[in-house]
Amino acid sequence: MAKNSDPASAPRKSEAADARARIIDALLALAVEQPFEDITISAIAAKAGVTLADFRDAFPSKGAVLAGFSRRIDRIVLEKPSDDLAGEEAKDRLFDVLMRRLDAMAPYKEGLRGVARWLRREPLAAIAVNQVVVNSMRFMLEAAGVDSEGAVGALKLQGLALAWARVLDVWFEDDEPDQAKTMAALDRELTRGGRIVARAESLDRLAAPLKALGRAVFETRRRARDAVRERGRRRDDDDERAHRL
Repeated sequence: MAKNSDPASAPRKSEAADARARIIDALLALAVEQPFEDITISAIAAKAGVTLADFRDAFPSKGAVLAGFSRRIDRIVLEKPSDDLAGEEAKDRLFDVLMRRLDAMAPYKEGLRGVARWLRREPLAAIAVNQVVVNSMRFMLEAAGVDSEGAVGALKLQGLALAWARVLDVWFEDDEPDQAKTMAALDRELTRGGRIVARAESLDRLAAPLKALGRAVFETRRRARDAVRERGRRRDDDDERAHRL
């Protein structure tokens, strides 16, 4: 028998989601006004109109707020179907998805510019944020119908994350309505990345027989070790039985 849901749970979830949204908006608004490292959690909470307890329930740190913003943008991009891109080349599909991402980020451009400046000053923070970007790029590739699994997939993800950072540097300085400089930079990065991935995929195909051979050798050795151990156990059992006699 199904359990009755708590009628109060939906409002609580809605309130928590609203608090998270206001905290994200507050952080990015403050990033326009002052250096990111000077923004305190208390200041974010005050601007968002939430208590420190509410902030703690929503996010453990400022970095986590940035990750929450990234997930917000992911959702906006992923909610739009990509069926109309099915007949396009992979590069064109990914170009469209990433331009959609920039459109979703546009209202927060000045705050994100402040975050980018902070990341240039804080390499350890940049490493942590890189993982957030890699996770987002995984879903951008999926939305574009591009495989991101395996060793080559890992190369695509990290390469795209680095390319995205270079595109953002152009985007921050591109104030033209048609975003021609940004689109040119994105096209250039995707073309360059496509060549690198193509070479990696060729090497992966060439290495496939060697990988299969290596797995076969490893499995053969493992079975041989297991057989030796089994014979050793049997000898020990035989010796123990003989000793008892």
